[in-house]
Amino acid sequence: MFVDDPDSRLHPLPHRLDRRRFLQASAMGAAALMLPGCGGPPPPDGSQINYWHHFTNQTEIRGLQRVTEMFLAAHPDIALLQENIPNKDFMAKFTAAVQAQSVPDTTMVTSERLGNMHAMNSLVDLTDRVDNWPMKPDYPEDRWQGISVDDRIYGVPAFAFVDWMYYRLDWLEEAGIAGPPTTLGEFQDTAIRLTDPAKGRYGFGMRAGDGGQFIVVDMLEAFGSPIVVDGKAAIDIGKATEALRFFSELFTVHKVVPPSAPNDSYRQIMESFRTGQTGMLWHGTGSLTEVQRSLSGQQFGTAVKPAGPEGVITRLSYLYNGMMKSDNADIAWAWVSFWGETAPALEFMEITGYFPASARVAQDERVTGNPYFAAAIESVQVGRLPHQFVGADAWGRLTVLPAFQKILTGDHTPAQAAEEMAAGLEKILS
Repeated sequence: MFVDDPDSRLHPLPHRLDRRRFLQASAMGAAALMLPGCGGPPPPDGSQINYWHHFTNQTEIRGLQRVTEMFLAAHPDIALLQENIPNKDFMAKFTAAVQAQSVPDTTMVTSERLGNMHAMNSLVDLTDRVDNWPMKPDYPEDRWQGISVDDRIYGVPAFAFVDWMYYRLDWLEEAGIAGPPTTLGEFQDTAIRLTDPAKGRYGFGMRAGDGGQFIVVDMLEAFGSPIVVDGKAAIDIGKATEALRFFSELFTVHKVVPPSAPNDSYRQIMESFRTGQTGMLWHGTGSLTEVQRSLSGQQFGTAVKPAGPEGVITRLSYLYNGMMKSDNADIAWAWVSFWGETAPALEFMEITGYFPASARVAQDERVTGNPYFAAAIESVQVGRLPHQFVGADAWGRLTVLPAFQKILTGDHTPAQAAEEMAAGLEKILS
């Protein structure tokens, strides 16, 4: 549930949005969200577009609100209808809309979903528009890899997902630990030393509920197992088993994660860290401002995720905005490309903590001078883009995560889970 925040950094602009109504509407999930200038029938010149997004937390909604205000101030003749769809339901609704030929004008696109979206012939090729966009030089070539198929571009980067680790600086000091762990072996030892059931403390907040599939896949790669090679399933069962054993034993053997871990997704792991139940957390830059509202700079720090036997495996991906209709294409492009401009990118970063996709924005003093972002800047150098094969999203949600959860509940051994993940991947790719 979203709550009103008296510390909001939003500023008055033309078309100012009533924030309580905005948050209430957003919390309704799939309910349409009307913004100022969007109510009533479409303008006679047809300058109304709609936008599908899957933002979930209050901070993201505040960032979206600010970008929307800025866009409406710059384009007062455009009406913008936004619809918030829960992330777990997004692809189901997207597929249904394509089948019913009732797609929105613009939509969020993630790299792991691009393969499926492109396979449905649902996205507009934006290559020519991007190539003639004045802001394109601000985006290195790797920013476009996650939104390109056969050298054609289907979206514009809005911001980056940079995975990193939060840790309780004060807990480490109490335990006499000099700094955050840099390897998974050190990580396990630190989690054990931070765990104190008598105080209700656990060393690590494990995300084994919704969204945890990405962490499990990273763990497989950290132990040396490839996932897909030349379009074919390539999981190494032995290395995958080793990875799953190590990760699951944090719960089943060492008891350094909360008992609720098999069902814990974003909200649960974040609340546990913010309220002093867990001492370390793997997430990303997008939750930074939320953590800062609960903990002081003397209480927590950020670091690159610890390295596995095969090195640091941390995910670097980008959130894109794309177009799905040729009607009102110029207006839709105005909204999609606006997210990539410097001013809204900086505003969104300051509100949410999400790392900028633009290289120019990443050089801004508000990024380079932020001590927390030092870990993000380092992670960007070693981060890996998400897997983009068709079915990647479904394999993670429907095979990887349930198989891992079965280890935690005692219904699978790590070896059985590895076999199930490999078989599911074979099926997806075939």
